[in-house]
Amino acid sequence: MSVAALLLCAGKGERLAAGVPKPLAPLAGRPLFAWSLESLQRCPAIAGIVMVGPVARLKELLAASGHSMEKIVAWTEGGRERQQSVARGLHVLPEGFTTVAVHDCARALVSADLISRVVADALAHGAALAAVPMEDSLKRVSLHQVEETVPRAGLWRAQTPQAFRRDWLEEAHRTVKGVATDDAALVEALGHPARITPGDPLNFKITTRQDLELAEAWLAARAVRS
Repeated sequence: MSVAALLLCAGKGERLAAGVPKPLAPLAGRPLFAWSLESLQRCPAIAGIVMVGPVARLKELLAASGHSMEKIVAWTEGGRERQQSVARGLHVLPEGFTTVAVHDCARALVSADLISRVVADALAHGAALAAVPMEDSLKRVSLHQVEETVPRAGLWRAQTPQAFRRDWLEEAHRTVKGVATDDAALVEALGHPARITPGDPLNFKITTRQDLELAEAWLAARAVRS
């Protein structure tokens, strides 16, 4: 069974305020999207990669950096919304790939090991996603007043990658109406439960300048250790 990954690089990143789209923002001397791409390239479970985003700029940056493109099998522009970007990636994905992993490049610190574990669970169960259990107390708030304390037992924070049987994911994008926050929600709407793969707190989504600085600090510390 051949597994491909859709790497979503179409975010605007307005809260990051980097002066460029978030996927192109510099992180430790490289474009942010290149860190996720490297992990996908190193992951033995991934046979092909579809790049979804500003194609000309992505190609230009990769060529300038000398980054390997050997696993990249297709390119496509992103859509206005995340769901449209995934649908476009599926549209250009070559035949022969039976399982699809979807990853947001904003989670730049994803490891090849986590990708492999999510893919293994998807191959065994049809659908899987990385997630971490909630640790903080949860409050439902209105007008800055606590209305309710929500029990956190059984609550997990979803991450990417998320991986699915290709036919399930394509059917979900073709038939499920409305906007979903992730692809797992679309596949679940078809009646296919997704398996939870224990994620990684370091696999956080870079959204703000503080997130970017935290990722920079962790990468600098890793470079010193190595």
